[in-house]
Formats: sequence, C-alpha cells, structure tokens
Amino acid sequence: MKSLFAACLFAALAPHARGGEFVNPVAEGADPWVTRHDGRYLWCFSEGNRGISVWTSDRLTSIGTRHVVWQAPENGPFSQEVWAPEMHRLDGKWYIYFAASDGRNENHLAYALESEGGDPLGPYRLHGPFATGDGTDGKSPNVWAIDMTVLEHGGKRYALWSGWDRPGTDRQFLYIAPMASPLKLAAPRTLLCDHATHLWERTEETADSRGLNEGPQVLMRGKRTFVTYSCGASWKDTYKLGLLELTGADPLDPASWKKHPEPVFQSAGSTIGTGHSTFVPSPDGSETWHVFHAKIDARDGWRRAVFLQPVNFKPDGFPDFGTPVQAGQAMPRPKGETIPAAELPLSLALKDPADLRSFSYFGHQQFLAAGQDGVHLGTVPARPVNDYRSGEKLVLDGGDFADLDTSVTIRFVQGGRDAGLLLRTTLPAVGYDAQRGYFAGILPDAGRVIFGKTDGKGWQEIARADVVVDKSRPLLLGVRARGDRFTITVDGKEVLAARDATHPRGSVGLRVVDTHACFSGLKVAAAE
Repeated sequence: MKSLFAACLFAALAPHARGGEFVNPVAEGADPWVTRHDGRYLWCFSEGNRGISVWTSDRLTSIGTRHVVWQAPENGPFSQEVWAPEMHRLDGKWYIYFAASDGRNENHLAYALESEGGDPLGPYRLHGPFATGDGTDGKSPNVWAIDMTVLEHGGKRYALWSGWDRPGTDRQFLYIAPMASPLKLAAPRTLLCDHATHLWERTEETADSRGLNEGPQVLMRGKRTFVTYSCGASWKDTYKLGLLELTGADPLDPASWKKHPEPVFQSAGSTIGTGHSTFVPSPDGSETWHVFHAKIDARDGWRRAVFLQPVNFKPDGFPDFGTPVQAGQAMPRPKGETIPAAELPLSLALKDPADLRSFSYFGHQQFLAAGQDGVHLGTVPARPVNDYRSGEKLVLDGGDFADLDTSVTIRFVQGGRDAGLLLRTTLPAVGYDAQRGYFAGILPDAGRVIFGKTDGKGWQEIARADVVVDKSRPLLLGVRARGDRFTITVDGKEVLAARDATHPRGSVGLRVVDTHACFSGLKVAAAE
C-alpha cells in the first residue's frame, strides 16, 4: 500500500513553502462534519465506529485536539457501526445526529445526542431512534436510516436523511420530514426524489445497477437553498456529488425540488471517490469551504482521507465546486486563518493530553493515543476500522526554526521499522512522505540511524550509520542543526553527521514508519 499511497496520492509540491499555504489531505477519516462556533472549528467524527469524538481547532486546516464525547455500549441496538455524526447548535444546545446498529447494517437507525448544557464537548444524553418509517407513527415499521442532517427554512426545521424504501431492500433514497423538536419528527417521511434518475447516480453507472443516494448536506447562498448528496457507490472511485435545489415553497413537496442533470463534483486525477460533503465559513466569514472525503487508492473499499477547498459562486448564486484539489498541491489558507508563532525554548513531557494542543496530527485517527507514559504514534487499534499506515506524525504548530537543538525519548512498543524526529518541516499532510523537510530516525531492527529529506512525495536518504541499539529500553534521540550541518546523537553519543542545504527552516515534529512508538520528553532549543 505504501508505494501506491505515496506515489499516486501525493503530487509534487511547490519549490518552497510559504506560511500562508497548506496542502491536502488535512486528516484521515470519512463522512467529515465541521462547524464554526465562538472562534473555533468543531470537527465531529466517528470514534472507531464505537463512539463519537469532537475535535477542536482554532483553524480549518487542522482538526486539532480530540475529545471523546460519547462511547457506545458494549452491546445493544446502538452499540456498533456508529456512522457519520454531525453536530448542530439548536435552541442554545448541541445536538449530534448519527446512525448506529447492533452490528448488522440492516438494523441501522438514526439517533441523537443532546448536550446537557451549552458546551459542545458535553456531557451528552442519548435519544432515539427517530421514527423514520412510513406508518402514521413513523414506526410501523421503523425503517433503516443514516446520514441525518437538519434544514432550516422559512422559520421551520426539517430532517433530511438517507433511508431504505422498505426493510431489507438495501435501496437508498433521500427522505425529508418536519421536526417537532430537535429530537422528534412531526410527521412520517416523504420521499424527496428518485435515486436513479441518471446513470451517474447508480452504483455501477449502468442501466442494470441500482441507484444510491446518501449524505445530504445543506448549502445556502442568498435566497437560494441547495442540498448536495453523494451518489453511486461509496466504496468505488466513481463516488460523486449530485445537487438538488429548493425551487418551490414547500420543502415537503417533492415537486419543490429540482435535480441538477449533471454531477457537480467528481473524481479527477488522483483525488477519487469524492463525497459526503459539508460546508463551513473561513475564519473571517468571507469564504465558503467545501470539506469532503476521498479514497486513498482505487481499489474498492472505505479507506479515506479528508480534503478541503473553497467553493465559488456564480453571479446568480449557483455554486461552482470546481475540480477536486490534488493531494500535495499547495494552496492558500482560508482567509483569516493564522497560526501563532511557536516560541523557544520548548519542553514538553508529552504525558499530558494538553501538551498535544500545540501539535497537528496527520495520520489515521486510531493510530494516535495519549498515555501516562507519553504520546503513542502508530498504535495498533484493538478494533481497526478502515485503517491504513501513512507515516503517522505530529507537527508543532507555528514552528519556523533554522538552527536548533532538539531531542526526544523514544520507546519502541511494537515493530522496529523506524521512529524519530522531523525538523525544518513545512506543508505537512496525511501520507508517508507528505511533508517537506528532514527526518532523523532510529531503525532498531536494522541496527541503523538514518538522516534524510522528503519533498512531499518521496524520500531521499542523505546519510546512515550502523548503531547497536536496544529497543527494549527507551532511547534518547537528539539532532543538532547549524546551517547545512546536522549532527545526530543517540543517548548523548554522536552517531552520524551530515550536510544538506535543501530546507532552510520549518517546524519540528515526531514521526513513525510502520511502527508503534511512544514519545516523551520533547525538548527544542534555539542555537546558542
């Protein structure tokens, strides 16, 4: 997987990074949801399909810090397959809508968490399931439902979701129902539209394949109301976005909705299987940003990463989503986004989750864990969900250093490929070599220390040295950088010296390659 992920997913970067740029993908994950509130971004993700996390960040280009706000029970009707959570602030409280089952997909129903107060980080109370069937009570029978979202129009609220037409059919349509409250539907569902009007809406894009509509998301511009929806097969590279527009007065009347005849956003280049969008303003409110997931490779499956790019609007207010941005392509940050400069000296034990607030994580969410002994990168999940290795890394926010001394204690937990320090790092993203800068690493299984550089798409070794290391105990890795000269130490002993002038400055970070390692005691000091 590494070669395809690195070679095909990540494109070349610009010759030099600038602080006003970033690259995609910004995170691992599927079905992203993000909203802006009180000057920060709140990202909502499924926590390994067994819970829900809210990640908080002061900017859109980093998902920030994880907070697990709800954990599913060990068994029962909502204990597994927790999918596509999204949070809405309604009437002064937070509501997180999600789908869950007992482990069998055919039993998926829609649920909601209600905050006990006004804090988006909880605590929360569970409610549901929603009555998403056709009977007069919406429960006779209650029918499969996922991807519930909220539409506010004309002073009223409506729930939109993807559901089966009947129990057991596996035919997904878009439905709408009025809301009596954030926790209750006021009437049975209404079928919004057919799911196979066009061949491009079908799983195989052929006349004999089934239609599939899901992931409705509201997008408003002036007086115009749109709903994007994902269609085709989420496990294929042909997943794409369709668009509905509310052209009539009554959202509950299917005739009030007009379906755009062509896809509005679909695979291009190496960014494939694009779907399940959400829309959020830039920090200064002047831009609308499109957040979506894309597959990491072309084979069927659900291993995905999160991308973002701005949406443009035509003079009449119709959205222009453009072409999916390519991974590794440097682009301007959202307007109003700033990163405070990191100051030296820096000393972090990395044994307090609060220490991680200074870093951005790039890798599969299940491969990061904070422990009393330090921060774990490359953690092997107990219950892996669409997991993939990507050279997991934590990069210090706002770092812009040239000459420095840095060190960290590394304990190898599982595997011994390599783990070490990033320095003079710019433009980090999810991917093995998806950053520009240098890396100094210990390879205990090979008995080696290496030093090299990455350009966003590949690795080039600069120097290596054979070293006898005992991975059964913690090791202190240090790097001294002075201009184009670098000195690497292990447990205070110099083991390697090298020269290279490619990357003049950047941040520092921690990185593993196909290894689970625990990092503690990070120190960074400016050159004396």
